[in-house]
Amino acid sequence: MTAIPHEPLTQAEVLLEGFLALETPEGFRAELIEGEIVVTPPPDGDHEDYINLVAKQVIRRSRTEMDFSGNKGLKLRSGGACPKNHAIPDGTFAPTAQRLFRGAEPWMPCDGVALVAEVTSSKPQADREGKRRCYARGAIPLYLLVDREESSVTLFSDPEADDYRQHCTIPFGKFLALPEPFGFELETADFV
Repeated sequence: MTAIPHEPLTQAEVLLEGFLALETPEGFRAELIEGEIVVTPPPDGDHEDYINLVAKQVIRRSRTEMDFSGNKGLKLRSGGACPKNHAIPDGTFAPTAQRLFRGAEPWMPCDGVALVAEVTSSKPQADREGKRRCYARGAIPLYLLVDREESSVTLFSDPEADDYRQHCTIPFGKFLALPEPFGFELETADFV
């Protein structure tokens, strides 16, 4: 019997295989962001309240009927020699007509996603920088960041390469215009 030679795995392939084999404790989530494995604990109640406030408004007020998924794994293009990014937004929205989540694998492509939302937690830089770049690389049209530390909401739009070309930041308590396919002003008075 002869052994079949195999090409050695690259460092990126080893990292991706290790990441995909991870078993995290219940409630924790692991993401692969720009070549780094990030494990976060279950969110606190305030974090969940912010996501709930955003999700309810989008579902009720959006001009295009939207589906929502909390904590859906997305596969996104990587930058440089890193393996594909694997991010789990706090909220993912897609037009209902696409039925994007039906039959989706635990880690699905991001094609068709209209908006992702994040609420900062104990590692806000990951949401402000690393995840922002990942979502831009994935060409997700809109990224909504609720920054609890800064008491602000930022909408990033117009993705190009590794970042978004436009952003609008408002303090909690103001209105933030969400463009089509949403077409309404997000109220943030309850964020205060």
